[in-house]
Amino acid sequence: MVLDLHQEVDGINELRRGRNKIGTTKKGIGPAYSSKMLRNGVRVGDLRYFDDFSEKMRDLVKFYKDNYPELEADAEAEIKAYSAIKDKILGMTVDTVSYLNNAYVAGKKVLVEGANATMLDIDFGTYPYVTSSNPSIGSVCTGGGISPNRLNGIIGIVKAYCTRVGEGPFPTELHDKVGDHLGTVGAEFGTNTGRPRRCGWLDIPQMRYSNMVNGFTELNLTKLDVLTGLEKVKIGVAYWYKGQKLDGMPSNLQ
Repeated sequence: MVLDLHQEVDGINELRRGRNKIGTTKKGIGPAYSSKMLRNGVRVGDLRYFDDFSEKMRDLVKFYKDNYPELEADAEAEIKAYSAIKDKILGMTVDTVSYLNNAYVAGKKVLVEGANATMLDIDFGTYPYVTSSNPSIGSVCTGGGISPNRLNGIIGIVKAYCTRVGEGPFPTELHDKVGDHLGTVGAEFGTNTGRPRRCGWLDIPQMRYSNMVNGFTELNLTKLDVLTGLEKVKIGVAYWYKGQKLDGMPSNLQ
């Protein structure tokens, strides 16, 4: 579960990074994943056993206060708040692994829609300017509990140009009227923050890399209409370093 304290910690971490900030949305996603990996987080299923949930919440707040003295978090207030809404949350909760696999066995169609992008993948993206999860095909299995042999189609979604929110490398980024055109006509603003997205030309090396990681069976090219009105359309076709053309994505952002 992503808690209020995770969002507060997210903001504190970004301030501590100074000029090396990542550009996080400050929605607490990173700290929540940290709690998951540290195995001291609370999960939705814990609400069913509220005494256990309460104890875990107290331990979690203590852990973060020990590491972030400036953190304003009240364990008892959080416990009281969740006590009031736990039945409503549990009423919307199912065993998703069984739910999805039972649907598959019953012959129903299961469509899994991803978010973010392969280049924001914690393992395969432009680390450290990435999200904290795997928005690539592997998360369908690890996040949904679906066996790889049950995947019968992988559709890659790509815009006719590139965008990015926050910090990080952007080889084809445009700082001119064309970039402004893409952002304005394409309504490119961050979903969570509302920040204007950085815009640039389509990046073929990234597309090729994403296809290698995900194994697309189909490709869905979107927002072609946004290019209407431009005199010229360019495409990034290769990465070069010190006069040498790279065969794949560089391992170091520098």
